[in-house]
Amino acid sequence: MIDQQVSLRGGAARLPVRPRTGRFLVLAAVFVCAACGLVYELELVALASYLIGDSVTQASVVLSVMVFAMGIGSLLAKRLRCHAAVGFGLIEAALALIGGSSALVLYASFAWLGESRYALVGFSLAIGVLIGAEIPLLMTLIQRVDRQDAGGAVADLFAADYVGALVGGLAFPFLLLPMLGQLTGALLTGAVNAAAGGALVLWVFRRDLTSRSRRLLVVVNVSVIAVLATATVLVDDFEQAARRAVYGDQVRVAVQTGVQEVVLTGTDRDSLGLYLDGRLRVSARDEHRYHEALVHPAMDGPRARVLILGGGDGLAAREVLRYGDVRSVTVVEIDPAVTRLARTDPALSGLNDHAYRDPRLTAIGADAFTWLRADHQRYDVVISDLPDPGVTASTKLYSAEFYGLIAEALAPRGRLVVHAGPPVVRPHTFWTVEASVRAGGLATRPYRIPGRPSGFTASPDRLSSGERPPEDWGFLLAAAGPVGEPGLAAGAPALRSLGEAEIREGARAADRLRLPGQVPSTLIHPRYWEEA
Repeated sequence: MIDQQVSLRGGAARLPVRPRTGRFLVLAAVFVCAACGLVYELELVALASYLIGDSVTQASVVLSVMVFAMGIGSLLAKRLRCHAAVGFGLIEAALALIGGSSALVLYASFAWLGESRYALVGFSLAIGVLIGAEIPLLMTLIQRVDRQDAGGAVADLFAADYVGALVGGLAFPFLLLPMLGQLTGALLTGAVNAAAGGALVLWVFRRDLTSRSRRLLVVVNVSVIAVLATATVLVDDFEQAARRAVYGDQVRVAVQTGVQEVVLTGTDRDSLGLYLDGRLRVSARDEHRYHEALVHPAMDGPRARVLILGGGDGLAAREVLRYGDVRSVTVVEIDPAVTRLARTDPALSGLNDHAYRDPRLTAIGADAFTWLRADHQRYDVVISDLPDPGVTASTKLYSAEFYGLIAEALAPRGRLVVHAGPPVVRPHTFWTVEASVRAGGLATRPYRIPGRPSGFTASPDRLSSGERPPEDWGFLLAAAGPVGEPGLAAGAPALRSLGEAEIREGARAADRLRLPGQVPSTLIHPRYWEEA
């Protein structure tokens, strides 16, 4: 107790190393712990965006709650300054366990409970409190090892903290996520965190610890690392069980690409389901109806050159290639893994009639917005087969600026068709897309097609954001000049589940649903959000 009182007044601790070395080791621990802390934050944001959707909202929730909790943690740490060494060691062990296991628990709550929002807020609070408690204790420790003015100590601590945050922030997207994935990356980060905090206290400050405190820290840190190591060994089995809970028992392919998670379910082309980041994109039981409604009304006119934005599954291309007078089809898909599966997976390639074998088709792996800015060719038909605009990553691909780029890429009599979301379920989103297309310089004609039960294997409450089977599909046909009523071209191939009368009735039905007064969405002012 006397030693602690002396050290709090500025006296140096009894160290097994020289003060300058001890100071360096404390700053090294600050660097490592800061890197781990930022990895926890980014991992929560990334996983929440995948599981819940709307990355802007999830990032705001995680960061604001975490910063608030850090303030609480700093206040609570005042009570531990008299026991700074053992307090810091226990806090780092707790942070390693909670932060390292957070991704695992979030995914489990999503898979088996269908809800991960409460777990997200809870982990943000807990991790924030523990991170906030670090700096006051580290401030006490660094002044114990090397007597210096408070301003210099604060400057050193924050410099190491910020540099560590930079390294952690870069390591997450460029190293941990692509090489290890979210679950293993978080577990490994937790183990590094526990090892760094435990090593600093048990070596540099071991003379300040009672034998009981040393035993406690050894047992706690070894237990935390053992738990994280065991979870790492079992993570593959956990992922398989969680995927079965989310997607059913027929998961055939599950790939985490640099863009998204891609999952294929079903044993053949008749039962196939394609999920991208937990959202059902293709169901073999009704995809013909969707793709026929998307493609064929736009093919009524010149169609020698066709551009498909998105649609890496090859299903829109399948419908386009049914026209013999089409000379070239360009598919721009951001995720090469999707086009690779569309080429090689027996069920998916069978469903798209082996469209990628057709010499008229060219696949390009690129972001559609960036690619359009650099491309100077003209197209008779542009087909926008992209995820719903309510998904934040797709918002710029439903902006007025994006449609302005498409307008420049259209030939004089060219047409654009846009999948704009369901006008009945999400009317604000649908009519905001329509306003954005018009703001891009094109005239529009909306139409809707009622959907059929998707029959996908996952129950609706297992899908992210509470997503349900589509009740209807909404489309926009657009051109530089007036747009007539959507229909089918003369000599169009026979359709499997759609007729011209239904398309025309869909246009009249969409007009009856019109929601006036919507403002275009732009890059600076996006106006899409998830509707109930």
